[in-house]
Amino acid sequence: MPSIPSTSAATFRQVVRATDRACERIGAPADEDVRAPSLLPGWSRGHVLSHLARQAEGLGRLLEWARTGVENPQYPDRASRDAEIEAGAHRPAAELAADVAATAQALNRAFAELPAPAWSAEVRPFSGGPSTPERILVFRLRELAVHLVDLDLGFGFADLPGDECETLLGDLAGYYDRHPDTPAMVLRDDSGAEAARFGTGGTEVTGSRADLLAWLTGRSPGTGLAADPALPALPPWI
Repeated sequence: MPSIPSTSAATFRQVVRATDRACERIGAPADEDVRAPSLLPGWSRGHVLSHLARQAEGLGRLLEWARTGVENPQYPDRASRDAEIEAGAHRPAAELAADVAATAQALNRAFAELPAPAWSAEVRPFSGGPSTPERILVFRLRELAVHLVDLDLGFGFADLPGDECETLLGDLAGYYDRHPDTPAMVLRDDSGAEAARFGTGGTEVTGSRADLLAWLTGRSPGTGLAADPALPALPPWI
């Protein structure tokens, strides 16, 4: 990884590991497997797989933008993004799995080969403000981790390695810290260590880092978390 800055190298290794894990878990599914519902309302597993592949290509376009300085949007617009996902979701299972693996590896190569000056270039992802490739690495890790849970293949947030939990909690904390509707609260893991703080005072929410992640990503109503008097209402995530 000669061109990856030291500040991004650890996250890149997490993305490579998460890629390998996702591809291994997806494996060689049967057609009926990908037609089954995912944990995301209204989406089959095929929709999740289609999204992972198209998201990898979209992030690759952002890296090309960072490399060349020529604007190359992640997606033209939301309608185009949604149409791509829908169009790809109904393909044969083997084609979907191969698409996820090929696009993921292509994106990882693009990260590895990104010239040093491009790492400080600012581009505009589909879902946020200006970001550098360092942030795009975190976006990819988030997608690989959260959507592997959504695929309902026996992998949950509790199965995430500790360093990935730390990266993702930091990312989510940044999102909620910027959101104007986030209530004041303190998040603590089950050892009592502070995981995040929003505003001044507010409710203390305590639980495992995995349960905190599930709640913050909207994948859990707060199962496993303790709060007094009650869990605060979160604004929508992404």
